[in-house]
Amino acid sequence: MIKVHQILKHKENRLIAIDTEAMVYEALEMMMEHNISAILIVEDNTLKGIFTERDYARKVVLKGKSSKEVHMKEVMTPSPIVISPQDSLDHCMELMNHKHIRHLPVMENDQLVGMVSIGDVVKYIIEDQKQIIKNLESYINS
Repeated sequence: MIKVHQILKHKENRLIAIDTEAMVYEALEMMMEHNISAILIVEDNTLKGIFTERDYARKVVLKGKSSKEVHMKEVMTPSPIVISPQDSLDHCMELMNHKHIRHLPVMENDQLVGMVSIGDVVKYIIEDQKQIIKNLESYINS
């Protein structure tokens, strides 16, 4: 069974984060620059929240607010659900499915060590299933 730490080991380990006092527009610029759809909100090395494209659509655009006038603390999702490097991908999929979320920050010993997206999880589950099929085919043919 694949664990989160295996994904993080192969993933470009870049934590993209912004402060609670930053403007939404700054977060959107960073998200575009790094081609990501969620950004972590960190203050004093502590995870405070997460901000996603969905948050932007629902909490800024549909409310008629200006991204240049709204602080992250006003629209972020506070206290996001987190996982540990030892969690399985099955656990991640279950959380994402039941909580209707697409990103899970990874915490180890109260330290933010990465983030896993639904795309990461699906990619590794597919790769694992391909390997299982290959092994079964090899077994059947021998």
